[in-house]
Amino acid sequence: MNYFSSDVSVVIAGAAGQGIKTIEKILSIILKDKGLYIFSTSEYMSRVRGGINSTEIRISATEKESFVDRIDILIALDEQAILHLKNRITDNTIIFDEKTVAFSNILKMLGGKIYLNNVALGLMLSLFNVEKSFYQKQLEKQFGKKGEEVLKKNILAVEKGYEVTKSLIAANKIKTFSIIANNDFSHQTLMTGTEAIGAGAIAGGCNFACAYPMSPSTGVFTYLAQRGHTQHIKVEQVEDEIAAVNMALGAWYAGARAMTTTSGGGFALMTEGISLAGMLETPVVIMIGERPGPATGLPTRTEQGDLNLALYAGHGEFPRAIFAPGTLKEAYEVTAHAFNVADKFQVPVIILADQNFLDAYGLTDEIDPNKRMTESHIVKTDKNYKRYALTNNGISPRGIPGFGEGIVRVDSDEHTEEGLITESAEVRVAMQNKRMKKLEGMTAEALEPIFIGEKDYDYLLIDWGSNFGVLKEAIQNAALKEKVAMLHFAQVYPLHPKTKNYLEKAKKVMVIENNFEGQFARLLEREFKRPMDECILQYNGSPFSVEKLAKSILDVISM
Repeated sequence: MNYFSSDVSVVIAGAAGQGIKTIEKILSIILKDKGLYIFSTSEYMSRVRGGINSTEIRISATEKESFVDRIDILIALDEQAILHLKNRITDNTIIFDEKTVAFSNILKMLGGKIYLNNVALGLMLSLFNVEKSFYQKQLEKQFGKKGEEVLKKNILAVEKGYEVTKSLIAANKIKTFSIIANNDFSHQTLMTGTEAIGAGAIAGGCNFACAYPMSPSTGVFTYLAQRGHTQHIKVEQVEDEIAAVNMALGAWYAGARAMTTTSGGGFALMTEGISLAGMLETPVVIMIGERPGPATGLPTRTEQGDLNLALYAGHGEFPRAIFAPGTLKEAYEVTAHAFNVADKFQVPVIILADQNFLDAYGLTDEIDPNKRMTESHIVKTDKNYKRYALTNNGISPRGIPGFGEGIVRVDSDEHTEEGLITESAEVRVAMQNKRMKKLEGMTAEALEPIFIGEKDYDYLLIDWGSNFGVLKEAIQNAALKEKVAMLHFAQVYPLHPKTKNYLEKAKKVMVIENNFEGQFARLLEREFKRPMDECILQYNGSPFSVEKLAKSILDVISM
């Protein structure tokens, strides 16, 4: 018996080290080739072995980019998995565990627990009626390099799982799933948020990367390191975050386009370097992988708690730009754009991306690894070159050592146009005015927020960063009768001037974010002097689910 659906939520749960991510990758590739949309999110504990990790894979006929509480199919690879997910399991959830599958007997026959994930993969392939001829090529690609014997064993494990599902279906204990879809994904690729940001950095001309590893940002640094040789990127793992930011500043001073990656705790160490960038007017791009704090907090969970840190980090006053992508395509384009903003305005540029977004896995337009979207604003210097020349727009011509006749002199103290230290009050005022003047140009060129919904709206729901997909779907699921629109921000500072018009038009404004204080709501109030009417906040380390967010929106609107 086939069960027809347009959207199925599959959760695979087990201990760290049981190969959950391998199932996610292979299954996603196979189902994508069958024309199905794939979107997955992961939650994992802060340990190398043990604990309970889970991956939710949404398989659908139409595009989905969000997490749901609902579990249609649960594959429990560990006896603790069901207890861990008990609040999400319903009477309609199909559960594959030791009781229904007898994993231990199958593994004994195969020769070890190492094959558990592929038995689970076989269960899923059978449940979605994927023919052996269709999935065999992907298995050969995944395991073929490990030798013929290893390949045979893994294929056998998949086939055993496949047979178990067929026997359960024959006994009318479970039903198969059928999703009708005719999507052509030949020009799309599966990737994570981490990979989209890494690819965007390459497109933005990144040719130097340095970092001290810190979850969940390390993946971006690793992505660049893996492609360092082919994409001509110099990569350096340094001793701490202080060294990372200073090395990145030195690289930009020398003419490179550098990026450093970190998380909130690491960025805290970088704050003096951020101020140094502000005074030197040296570009730098920093990606912060957000996770709950303070201190070590929940190192493998998600939160949008570092907006204030990015906005106010550093002593003194100086301009900066902050981006927070919400889709894979946006992450690619915004990251490339960040390098050009840093280069043009000679300011620190910060990219905020939380764990939920970085580990999310879905479909996006195929990316050309050789494409570059770079704008260079370096000038060739002459004998009379002044690094900090006063200009109408606040942007002084930026030279680099060895490119021209001029001396490129920079100073962390207040300085003259030539870059010489000074304590002159008049020069200080002129230089500070020059630096802050850049904000006008940055605001004029800020990314416009994405508006979705009725133009004649009463209620405006605002999100930033990773909440784009879940807010869009939650509004659809809530089936609101009221006039509702949403506004998504991928650039959170400085804000596009049109934002004021959107805010003033609404009778009620609601801001959705994953933190305690409503940090973006407070920023909107500060910038546009318009109080936000409601904040829908979550800070338990998990992303919003479509169901809970839809209910929260309904509750607020009905007040």
